[in-house]
Amino acid sequence: MAIPAPGQETPGRGPQRRRPRWAGGARGRAAVSTDDRVVADLYRQYWSPLMAFVLRLTAGDRQQAEDIVQETMLRAWRQGGKLDHSAASLMPWLATVARRIVIDEQRKKDARPAETGDDKLERASVTDLTDDVLRSVIVTDALRALSSSHREVLNATILSDRTVNEAAEVLGIPAGTVKSRVYYALRALRLVLAERGVTL
Repeated sequence: MAIPAPGQETPGRGPQRRRPRWAGGARGRAAVSTDDRVVADLYRQYWSPLMAFVLRLTAGDRQQAEDIVQETMLRAWRQGGKLDHSAASLMPWLATVARRIVIDEQRKKDARPAETGDDKLERASVTDLTDDVLRSVIVTDALRALSSSHREVLNATILSDRTVNEAAEVLGIPAGTVKSRVYYALRALRLVLAERGVTL
């Protein structure tokens, strides 16, 4: 692997950037003057071989491979001033960087809980409570249509899960009156629900 090395300096003039051999073109051409040209040369020279290499690392996952190649090129661009310009090719360095990215991504996936695909979600059994909710709304609305005494006796007995004697004590009326009111309240409730197309 070509190890990044600091740029060469000319006494009294600061660092200079030489045109790397991997940048393409014949010797004697003017030095690369912009980062855009370096990036364009990187892509032109190494995109295809690097993509083929990363596709093998990702078991043919093209989307993941493209993301990894993009990240690798970005890292090469960031290291542009430190790359070993004497190397005949940057491919070994790029391949090592790409391989490390793949390893890092795999470690992140292993650290996360396993993802479930949509197919498993489609087969998952889900209790549909829509009918129960709708029935509850309709019954609540029907109870409002009853007289206050009928609503009161149904609340004190059936809806509060009390016996007739317990309800009689709470309401302060005889147990026989509670039984009678419950009977007529349920009959009235059935009529109201029937009007709404619901049966008890």
